[in-house]
Amino acid sequence: MNENDSLYSRLGGYDAISAVVNELISRLMQDSLLGRFWENRGEDGINREKQLLVDYLCANAGGPMLYIGRDNKTSHRGMGITDNDWSVFIGHLKETLSHFQVSENEQSDVLAFIESTKMDIVD
Repeated sequence: MNENDSLYSRLGGYDAISAVVNELISRLMQDSLLGRFWENRGEDGINREKQLLVDYLCANAGGPMLYIGRDNKTSHRGMGITDNDWSVFIGHLKETLSHFQVSENEQSDVLAFIESTKMDIVD
């Protein structure tokens, strides 16, 4: 594997990205601040959200997935996501990437991509 490979390949492909998403969502749901976004959500809805996130991340990392969900602005409109929420989320993302021993270069690329979505997600 080299730096010219897609981020999708460098992260380990679908299974690795799916594992990160499952761990991240679990952390977010258990967080005392961010858990509110999953209150009163059914298991099926949460599973659909996870799958859409996996598809979104895989597609945007150069993988062979087709993302059919809504855009970030539409998906997050009216949720009341604050800058503080975002900071806590980023902390969980960093911890999750470290938990899976994602290398520094790939962590940096993932964080740069995620930060590029902030304006469409934070109110």
